[in-house]
Amino acid sequence: MRHFSPQDLRQHLDTATEKPLLLDVREPWEFQYCHIEHSKLIPMGEILNVIDELDPEQETVVICHHGIRSRQVAYYLEQQGFSRVINLDGGVERWAQQVDPAMKRY
Repeated sequence: MRHFSPQDLRQHLDTATEKPLLLDVREPWEFQYCHIEHSKLIPMGEILNVIDELDPEQETVVICHHGIRSRQVAYYLEQQGFSRVINLDGGVERWAQQVDPAMKRY
């Protein structure tokens, strides 16, 4: 599994020819409060139910609040054959601190 800092992800999103899936694994209330633009919410507890709907070949950046849940989900995805998984270190909290200071924080 690869790891991106918030700055790495910002640069990657600005330059990637194929946009990755930004997979937010937080709870719906967390996502409503704040999220990275264009991210898709699939709470951690629902990944097992929808994994067949995800493309194991698509680059997937897994996001949560601090990077702990996302690391667990990223590891699980790799175990299921997903080959292009990236964990956002520090989650949306670090993203708000380092990339988007206008983002709400909790």
